[in-house]
This record gives sequence, structure tokens and C-alpha cells, in this order.
Amino acid sequence: MSTFEIGQEHFLLDGREHQIISGAMHYFRTHPDQWAQRIATAKAMGLNTIETYVAWNFHSPRRGEFHLDGQRDLGRFLGLVADAGMHAIVRPGPYICAEWDNGGIPAWLLADPEVGMRRDEPRYLAAVQEYFDALLPVIAPLQVDRGGPVLMVQVENEYGAYGEDKVYLRKLADMLRAGDITVPLFTCDQADDEMLTRGGLPELHRTATFGSRSLERLEILRRHQPTGPLMCMEYWNGWFDAWGEDHHVTDPNGTGEDLAELLSSGASVNLYMVHGGTNFGFTNGANDKGNYRPTITSYDYDAPMAEDGTPTDKYDAMQAVMRAHRGLPPEPVARRAAAPSFTVPAPTRTLPLWYFVDRHETWHQHESAPTHEQIGALSGFTLYRTWVDLPHSALLTIGEARDRVQVFCNRRPVGILDRSEGGRAILLPADGKTTLELLVEDQGRVNYGPRIGEPKGVIGPVLLDGVEVTGWEAAAMPVHEWAGIIADGGGNRAVDASPRHGLAGPSLSVWDIEGRSAADLFLDTSGFGKGVAWFNGWNLGRYWGKGPQQTLYVPAPLVREEANTLTVLELTGGPDAAARFVPGPRWSTTTAD
Repeated sequence: MSTFEIGQEHFLLDGREHQIISGAMHYFRTHPDQWAQRIATAKAMGLNTIETYVAWNFHSPRRGEFHLDGQRDLGRFLGLVADAGMHAIVRPGPYICAEWDNGGIPAWLLADPEVGMRRDEPRYLAAVQEYFDALLPVIAPLQVDRGGPVLMVQVENEYGAYGEDKVYLRKLADMLRAGDITVPLFTCDQADDEMLTRGGLPELHRTATFGSRSLERLEILRRHQPTGPLMCMEYWNGWFDAWGEDHHVTDPNGTGEDLAELLSSGASVNLYMVHGGTNFGFTNGANDKGNYRPTITSYDYDAPMAEDGTPTDKYDAMQAVMRAHRGLPPEPVARRAAAPSFTVPAPTRTLPLWYFVDRHETWHQHESAPTHEQIGALSGFTLYRTWVDLPHSALLTIGEARDRVQVFCNRRPVGILDRSEGGRAILLPADGKTTLELLVEDQGRVNYGPRIGEPKGVIGPVLLDGVEVTGWEAAAMPVHEWAGIIADGGGNRAVDASPRHGLAGPSLSVWDIEGRSAADLFLDTSGFGKGVAWFNGWNLGRYWGKGPQQTLYVPAPLVREEANTLTVLELTGGPDAAARFVPGPRWSTTTAD
């Protein structure tokens, strides 16, 4: 067992001055069979600590559930950090941002519109207490003063950018202490005077977040932290990407030079990120500062370790700085080997999405169009359906699309209302008695700012030539379940709708792939339109032809020596029916040549 304390000028580990050189790595963004290798690569870079958020909604997809198995096994992840001879920092939220869906706060909590998000409000704090009651027994035995790796635990996250409820912060700190957390507690905020004032407490150690001009930012932190060690809790060595924008790339040498200056000052640091990983499934968040921008599936982040965990030029630059600073000799680390390249020319079968919709049994009846929360749809896709008379063309308008609405009249596509483009109206054709269906995609809940916790779906009223459309039925679309059915050979083969020259949409397709040796794969999605892909039942995440991401990462542990399956939900249609696997990740555009 060890002691870890906050001294007058330095962190103290067993009474000796200790500089934390840490890197962020989220266990929930990496396949669990790859955790040990990722940690080892981070250690070889020169780190002595691994930091991770804990995503509340990942562990608790529904109230009353709390999962700690497989990819959610935080205890095993922290144990692997300890096995590598490293320490850990845990940031359990309850809010984490992290470009993660709703900043980690569960969508089920939003079903009650009276819940007060991120403030001293009884219903919200009661849910947080349930979360801590399930989580803290995992962390407490792994604290450094009990022989484990955990040095510190964070209270909330960048709270000064959101609010200033000091009572709320103190209640969270009290909950952590009551949950047997005995190591130092801390807060983090951007290196901004107002945010550091709003987001901290005198009794909690303050840290700052920034990505450049380190000495200047540390001076700002010192104004708010007169004594004690200085620490950059998020050193932004890269950045995240949004659909339709460039892939962010920064200069490795410039990053290395600034890091060297930071370390030489004596301050501690946590790289955000050392390894980003992947927003598998429907876990990506979004930003909305006047324009909704959903985060892409890859969380590569232009980090020193790429999405597949392999070292980059930035790794080399930062490794040289950190190992030299610690007096460690160079340690070569293998670069990425080309992934297997092969093509499966066409899917085994394709079924229209309507095949599954027509067999779906769980529908909710509502007079007005409901939100996703009203029908228990916590992520992914829903379908709204009603019946209208269209003797002539008519203008359909909605209050707001959250986030992308595909409009169908009698199963024929009419158009798309996309939140990012401000789409709120569409002309419906004259079609007589018409079944009007709206296929809605929740593209990721906002993870930063005042729009955290907003409802999803078709936000009403829904009007047809100015008159409200009523008599709706709506349902969550269990596309993960349907993908499993078609992959396992289910579905009526007689209605196979596979156009061999491309993919129709909306549809589900499955490609049968021969057995292969375990190796990372990269699925080329540039010939598809927009949708979601699964490999052997694992949801790889969303793809979209608008880029910048043009490949989906398939972790090696998913690849089987016997038969494999790729399943794709294509929403709009794509020109290529082939499943193409390429040597490595591809981007359509980047911020640098």
C-alpha cells in the first residue's frame, strides 16, 4: 500500500515528490481483449499513469440495471493498469462530456422533464446516488492506499463551462467520500478565470484543461490554485471530428515541443487522448453551438496511438520528450502492419427494412407526434406512422428534426429533413390515401453545453398545410436485433431485394465472409451511402458518405477462423454492393496535407 497526497508544491507519493505523466484511454472505446496491449504501448511511450472517464449510461442503459461485464469491466481494466506497473486516475462524472452520447448521462433519466440536469435537484441526485452505489464499490478497493492503482478521483467535469451550483458540487464530493473514496478529489475546468471560479471549490484541488501555450495557461491556474501542484488534466494533443468536416490533424513536432515545455515547468499532465478508440454502436455524442454537429464513429482524435492502437508520428515525437524527461532510454514500438485486403463482391441477401417493420409488434399510439423519450426509445432509430389524404401536393412542416428524418409516402422516399441543415419542411406529392412514415435517426445526443438532456425525435407540432397531423403510432426500431436475425439466416429469402450493382435503402444486407486469421480489418464504406455496420454481431458504428471517415475499424478479436458475417443497415442507398476491406484507415479530407 502507498500514500498519495497533495503537497504544498508537488504531488507526494509515499512522501516523495511525484510528477504525474498520464494519458487518457477509455476502456469503453476499446475491445476488452485489446486493453492490455493498449496499456503496454502507452507505458512504452513514457507514461506512468492511465486516466479514464466512466460513462454512466454505458453501464446503466436502463434504470435499475448496472453492468460490469465484458467491455464494461472497469475493475479488470484498472487491474491491467496496475499489472503494467502504472497508476490510474478515474473520472466518474456523473457528467463526462468526452464526445460521448449525452455526456454519459443516461437517456432514461430524461423521460421525466422535471429532472434538473447537473444541479442540486432531488430526482437527479437520487439517480446519481444509485449510480455511485453501484460504481464506487468497484473503485474503492483499487485505491492506492489499499494497494491498488487509483491515485485520484474527479468530481463532475468542467462544471464551470455549464453552471456554478456549489451546493451540487459539494453534495457530489460528499457522495464520493460516503462511498469510501479516500484518495484526493479534484475538479477540472478550462484555463479560464470565469470557468475556474465557477467550477471549483476551495476544498477540492483544481486542475486545468488546454492544448497549447502551456506556461500561460498554468499561470491562470495558479491564480486559482495558490498552493499545491499544477496539473493539466486534459492536454489536448488532437481533436475530435464531426460528419461533413475535415479530419483534424496537428503537427507532431509542435505538440512535442509544447509538451516538453510543460513537463520542464514541473507541472503534471494528462494527455487527452493518448489513445482515443472507437464510438462503437450508437455511443457518439454531438455538439450544438447554433449548428448541430454529430461526432463521427472513429475517436482517432489524431492521438499518439491511432484508433487501432498503433503508434503514429505524434507518438514518436511525444515518446522522445517523455522518456528523455524521465531519464528512460528509447523503446522502439512496432508500427501498423498493413491489414488484410480482400473483397466480397455482393451480399448473400438483402431485405428491405420494411420486411422487419411489418413484423414489429410494439407500437405506441399518440394523438400528436411523441418524442423518443415518450416511447422509451433511448438511442438509434424510430418510426412514426400516420395516414393522410393527399388529393394534391401539400407542405409538411415540423418544429424540429432531432436529428434526421427520412420521409416516405406509401413506402416511396420523398426526402430528408436533416437537423444539421435546418430542414423543417418538405413537399409531399399528390398521392390520394397515403401512409405517411417518418424514419428518424437519433444521431447522438449533445454532450456539451446547455442542450445536454434535450428530447429526441420529431419535435412537434407536425403540420400539413398548416393543420396539425394527428393519430400517430410510433415505435423504436430494434435494428440491432434485426441485424442479428438476417445474419443468422432469418428472414424470407423469397423477398430478397439485393441489386447486385449497389445497395437499396432502407435495407439490411449480410455478406458471408470465409474464416480468417485474427487481425484488425478496415471496412471501406466509401461506396455505401449512410447507415450502420455489424461484424459478427458487434456494432461497428455509423458510416456516412459525407466523410471525413471512409473506413470502419474491425478489432482483431472479432475476426473468427471459421465463418464471419458483415451486416449493414443502409438507409439511403449506395452505388457499391461489394464489401471491401482495405489496408488501413482512410479519410476523405484532413486539416493538413
